[in-house]
Amino acid sequence: MGILQAGIDPATADHYLWCTPETVSWGTLPTPATAPVLTVDSGRTVTFDTVSQEGLMEDQGRDPVAYFGRHGVERAEVLTDAIDLAACDLRKPVPPKAPHVVLGPVHVRGAQPGDWLRVDFLDLRPRVPYGVVSSRHQRGALPDRLPREADGSFAAVFSKFCRLDGTDAVFEFAGGRAVIGIRPFMGLCGVTPIGDQPLSTIPPGPFGGNMDVRDIVVGSSLYLPVQVPGAGFFLGDPHFAQGNGEIALTALEGSLRVTARMTVVATLTPSRAPMPFVDTDDHWIILGMNESLDEAMRECAQLSVDFLAAHTGMTPSEAYLYLSAAGDFSVTQVVDIVKGVHCSIRKSDFR
Repeated sequence: MGILQAGIDPATADHYLWCTPETVSWGTLPTPATAPVLTVDSGRTVTFDTVSQEGLMEDQGRDPVAYFGRHGVERAEVLTDAIDLAACDLRKPVPPKAPHVVLGPVHVRGAQPGDWLRVDFLDLRPRVPYGVVSSRHQRGALPDRLPREADGSFAAVFSKFCRLDGTDAVFEFAGGRAVIGIRPFMGLCGVTPIGDQPLSTIPPGPFGGNMDVRDIVVGSSLYLPVQVPGAGFFLGDPHFAQGNGEIALTALEGSLRVTARMTVVATLTPSRAPMPFVDTDDHWIILGMNESLDEAMRECAQLSVDFLAAHTGMTPSEAYLYLSAAGDFSVTQVVDIVKGVHCSIRKSDFR
C-alpha cells in the first residue's frame, strides 16, 4: 500500500482536515471555549487524516523518523504530519499523562445540547503499512506482573512493530509469527464535554471520548449526546485492530484516514438515555462505563433493558430475560481508568 501523506485534499468528502499544531491538542479534550478548527453543515462529510501517538511519545524518543527507522522504515514512509508534530512545541500536559493526539473540534451548525450527533463512518483506511502495539510498566490489566524484559526485569516500555501484509498485520515472536486481522476503527471520538478545565483524553464518558469500541467500523453509526452548542466533534487514537479488553494498554496503533458524515438528530424515537451507542447493519450496541467494572456491567445491563423496552415493546422484565439468553455482553476495555462494557443485540432476532 502507498503512504497517505497529509495536506493534499483527497477529494473524498465535502471537507478535509489534517493534523497540524493548530488543529490538534495533545492529551486533553476540547472545552466549550476551544475555537473550532472547522465548521460544517449538518449532513456534510469530512475526511480526517489522523495521527497515531506511536513514535511521538517521549519514552520512544519523540522522533518518529528515528523510531520507525530502527524497524527498517525509510523516512519517505514516515508521515510528514507526525514528523511536524514531534518537532513542534506542543507537549502533553503532566498531569494528566495522556498520550492521544486529538484532531478537532469540528463545529456542526445547528447542534444544541439535548440533540444527538450521528457520525456515520464511511471509510477507514491505514495511512502507513505498519503499526505498533505497546505496554508500559504499571499499566494494563496486569500492572504488577507485565511487561518484562528477557532477563525478567520490568520493562518501562515493551512494544511490537508489525508490518501490514494485505488485510493482516504480522506479529513476529521468538517462536515464529502470528497474524492480526486488520479491522480499522477510531479508539477515541466524541463531542466536547461541559466544563472549563480540559479533561484528560484517557477516561471516556457520556460525551464519548476514549471508548475503544472495536465495532465502530466502516458502515457503523455512532450516536453522541450533544453537550455544548455546535457539538465540537473530535477524534484521535486510530487503531488498526483491537481485542475486546485491550488488556496490555494499547491496541494495534496506526494512523488512519477517516471519512465520516456528521448529522444533527434533534430527537430520537424512542428516546434514549444520554449515553453514546452504536448502530451497525447487524447489531445495536449499548455502552456502559464506570471506574468499577462491576458497575460498568450493571449500567450496560440497565441501559440495554431500557433500550429494548423502548425500542421493541418488551416489558423490562421480558427484556431482562431476553438479554440473558441472547445479549452478548463484552468487556470493551479495562485500561482507561473508566472501564467499559458493551452489549451487542442482534437486529435479526426482531422480525
